[in-house]
Amino acid sequence: MTGLRRRGWIAAAALFALATLPLWLANSFYINVASQILFWAIFAQALNVLVGYAGLTSLGHAALFAMSGYTAALMLAAGHSHALAAAGGLAASVLASAVFAVLALRATGIGFLMITLALGQILWGIAYRWADLTNGDNGVTLASRPMPLGFDLTSPAAFYWLTLCIFILAVITMAVFVRSPFGATLCGTRDQPRRMNALGYNVWLIRFLAFLFSGFWTGAAGLLFVYYNQFISPQIASIQTSAEALLMVISGGTATVLGPIAGAAIVVIMKNVVSAYIERWNLVLGVIFVLIVSFMPEGLIPGSIRLAQKVRQALRGRSSTSARSGATGIAAASGQRRGGTP
Repeated sequence: MTGLRRRGWIAAAALFALATLPLWLANSFYINVASQILFWAIFAQALNVLVGYAGLTSLGHAALFAMSGYTAALMLAAGHSHALAAAGGLAASVLASAVFAVLALRATGIGFLMITLALGQILWGIAYRWADLTNGDNGVTLASRPMPLGFDLTSPAAFYWLTLCIFILAVITMAVFVRSPFGATLCGTRDQPRRMNALGYNVWLIRFLAFLFSGFWTGAAGLLFVYYNQFISPQIASIQTSAEALLMVISGGTATVLGPIAGAAIVVIMKNVVSAYIERWNLVLGVIFVLIVSFMPEGLIPGSIRLAQKVRQALRGRSSTSARSGATGIAAASGQRRGGTP
């Protein structure tokens, strides 16, 4: 079986398992955890566009995440429809991404990180202090979930399937984006920005468009978050949320499609499942992160692939050595028999 066919079968099996998860996982709590993993994975993938492929580490993406959720929640509270609120949330997130990009792309490295952090804290402060609009710490509550095409999303399974559809669309879009000429150009601006500029590429514009793409999917994840919880508060715009998303990307593997998904699964499971059994779950998460950085500095997914290849090569080397030694023994035995024949 070729590698491409093997990957196809693995992807089909994973898709089948995800699609049928509510059917064989009866506990609604774990279905809700699966929904959380999916929309946090979309958020982590959106952040990975900048961190992994553009080489720009952002600590302000939680503000874009919250911008989408707050806009949709406030529009619903004002009496608008779910469709208009969702469109408004995505538009607000993309617009905020444009503002972030114009201000933050003046710098790279630690300068970019600090500017995005400052911008994120500004939006967090607005959400916290402008109580007349955002209701402050009390947050904004949604009365109901949407019903797309008459499909009721009140049950955990129904909401999970909607989230899965958007997640699959996000993964396909990310994969196409990464393998497109624009994705290759973006990686070029990460590795050799001066050379790309000398070749005639507009490095700033390429990064700006990547920021908008990242902001769009961040907004989509924010919409799923607010519809899942039917509530949003300033806490979601804090630096802690941005740091957790960055942790998902780094632990799973930057510049990979599957890495942020694995990182999101680790963080969400630790927060929602392990925390019920271990009081110091933050310490356990920190230990896991240190182990990943120490033994798999490239991330969990690339590191696992590297270790699997080493094991496969070791097994092949051992089998070939055994085959050579067996052939040598047979040749020696036949030589002895020929030598002892009168």
